[in-house]
Amino acid sequence: MLRFLLRRALGSLVILVLLTVVAFLLFFGMPRDPALLMCGKTCTPDALANIHRTLGIDKSVPEQFWIFLQGLVAGRDDFAQGPCPAPCFGYSYHTNEQVWSTLMDRLPLTVSLALGATVVFLFVGLGTGMLAAWRRGTLIDKSFTAGSMVLSSMQIYFLGPLALAVLVYQTHIFDEPRYTELTQDPVAWFTGLMIPWVVLSTIFAAQYTRMARSSMIEQLQEEHIRTARAKGMSRRYVFFRYAWRGSLIPIVTILGIDLSSMLGGAIITEYTFGLPGLGHLAVESVQFSDLPLLLGVMLFAAAVILLCNIVVDAAYAFIDPRVRLS
Repeated sequence: MLRFLLRRALGSLVILVLLTVVAFLLFFGMPRDPALLMCGKTCTPDALANIHRTLGIDKSVPEQFWIFLQGLVAGRDDFAQGPCPAPCFGYSYHTNEQVWSTLMDRLPLTVSLALGATVVFLFVGLGTGMLAAWRRGTLIDKSFTAGSMVLSSMQIYFLGPLALAVLVYQTHIFDEPRYTELTQDPVAWFTGLMIPWVVLSTIFAAQYTRMARSSMIEQLQEEHIRTARAKGMSRRYVFFRYAWRGSLIPIVTILGIDLSSMLGGAIITEYTFGLPGLGHLAVESVQFSDLPLLLGVMLFAAAVILLCNIVVDAAYAFIDPRVRLS
């Protein structure tokens, strides 16, 4: 198990380095000179040359990439704004703040949004899917299946404004979504993110309802399940003791991908509700052509996706004892 995780970690590190190379080349492949973004409207050739030296873009691309890698590992102290400790992505063109500090400031909101939505869609999706499989062919099964088909066609940019219009501005059931730190006020943290959680989790919950239902029905037809029933075990005991664990394997596989997709959903959700998280930060970096910030968000998101895949691979053996990783 440990050897497997080490191989996966090394493989992910190689992938991350390759992504860094590609992202860095895209960074310097843009047709616009990055120095012009900082020079302003009254830019002079001398000021432009000084910014080139400050940013280090007066050197060749391989030299710049090597300096960038050194900054990620050991930090840099050659910025006009001051030293930049590792991992150093540089300073934002728009705010003149360290990119890594900006990412860490926005990270708690995005983590709260993604994890909260994950809990909601897992609880609702798996619960309704297994209940539909338990009552297969009944009205409950047909209702949950039909409802999941309808909800899976919805989109965040449609559900978000609709939820705001109905639940906040018309009925005043909820206050306008806002982020409060969990350690500062847990109740305000929960109520402020409730609507974004529901909106972000709706599509995923509908998909997991159908997935859990089909996976559970398939497990109930396995030989070991029939053997357990033949030994006189009750249907309820077999359902919850054996069948549900085997049904989680394909669900966990898709969950690893969906956790990565939550970053994409967070971009739309945060921008819809005006929440200042990493998704909102990514949109701002594009709007202001803030290349260091955009590069930092891209690489940070890639690292999170790779980490999620490693965690999902490691979870297989704990969910199903038939699975052994070597």
